[in-house]
Amino acid sequence: MGAGAWGTALAKVLADAGNDVTLWARRPELADEINRTHRNPGYLDVALPDSIRATSDGAEALDGACTVLLAVPSQTLRANLTEWKAAVGPDTTLVSLAKGIELDTLMRMSQVIVQVTGADPSRVAVVSGPNLASEIAAEQPAATVIACSDSGRAVALQRALATGYFRPYTNADVIGAEIGGACKNVIALASGMAAGVGLGENTAAAIITRGLAEIMRLGIALGAKPATLAGLAGIGDLVATCMSPHSRNRSFGERLGQGGTMAAALAATGGHVAEGVTSCTSVLALSTSYDVEMPLTEAVHGVCHKGLSVDDAVALLLGRTTKPE
Repeated sequence: MGAGAWGTALAKVLADAGNDVTLWARRPELADEINRTHRNPGYLDVALPDSIRATSDGAEALDGACTVLLAVPSQTLRANLTEWKAAVGPDTTLVSLAKGIELDTLMRMSQVIVQVTGADPSRVAVVSGPNLASEIAAEQPAATVIACSDSGRAVALQRALATGYFRPYTNADVIGAEIGGACKNVIALASGMAAGVGLGENTAAAIITRGLAEIMRLGIALGAKPATLAGLAGIGDLVATCMSPHSRNRSFGERLGQGGTMAAALAATGGHVAEGVTSCTSVLALSTSYDVEMPLTEAVHGVCHKGLSVDDAVALLLGRTTKPE
C-alpha cells in the first residue's frame, strides 16, 4: 500500500520471490502507467515484473490479501489506515515499512496500526534495515530485519521476501527495529549537514557513533534490546543512511549545510520531504518525555525548525560539557 520508491522496491522483491502482488498507488494515472509500462519512473525507474498489478482503489487492493505492507509516509499512516481498515481481513498480517514517530501522539508506527485497526499486536510486523530502495531495485545484495512478536508470522514474511539478492532476518524486538528506523533519519540529516559545510571523515564517524549512542539511550528507555540496535536495524541502517548519496535525508542535510534554505533543499531533492525533517520534532519530544538526552537530534531540530545555522549547531555540540564516553 504505497507506490513510492520503497513500496515499489518491495513489491518487486515480493514478485521476484514468487508472490502475487497488488501495488496500491494514490493517483489513478500512476497505477495506469505502472500497469501499462511496468515501470514507476517518478519514484523508481526500473523494469517491474509483469506479475505486479497496480490499482488506485484501496478496497480492491486489500481484497483477499493475506499480508499487507504499509508503505505510506509515517505522518499519513493513520489517515490512510482509517480509510482502509474495513477492508483488512481479520487475520491479515500488517507490516509497517514507514520509519517515523507520529507527531501528535508520539506513537511508533506499530502502535498506530494497532490503535486504528484494533489488530492484536502479534499481527503487526516491521521491516527495517540498511535498505536503499534504488540499490534493492537494481538487485544489489542487501539484508533486512523483520520484527514481529509472533515468530510464525515473522518466518512466513521472511520466506515471502527472500530472494537471491534480498536476505531477511527475523527478530522479536519490534520496539528496537522501529526506534532505530525512526532515529537514523535524524542523524543522517546531521551527517549531511556536516558534509555540506566541508567537514570530513572524522566528523562523519563521530556523528554516526554518537548518533548511535543517543539512539540506544532512547531505545533502551522504551524497552528495546541493545543487540537489535547493534544490528541491521540499528547501526546497519544508520551507516547506510548517513553515508549514501542516495539517502534523501543525507542529501537534504547536505543542501542545508551548503547554506541552502529549507525550500531550496526541498526543491533540490525532487520535492520530496526528508522523513527526518518531521521526525526530529517527534523524536525530540519522545526523548524529552523519557528524560533521554539526544544532543544531535536537538541540533538538527534547531536547524530545521528554529532558524539555527549549521555552523552554530556545530559550535554548540563541540561546546558541550566534556564527559566520559
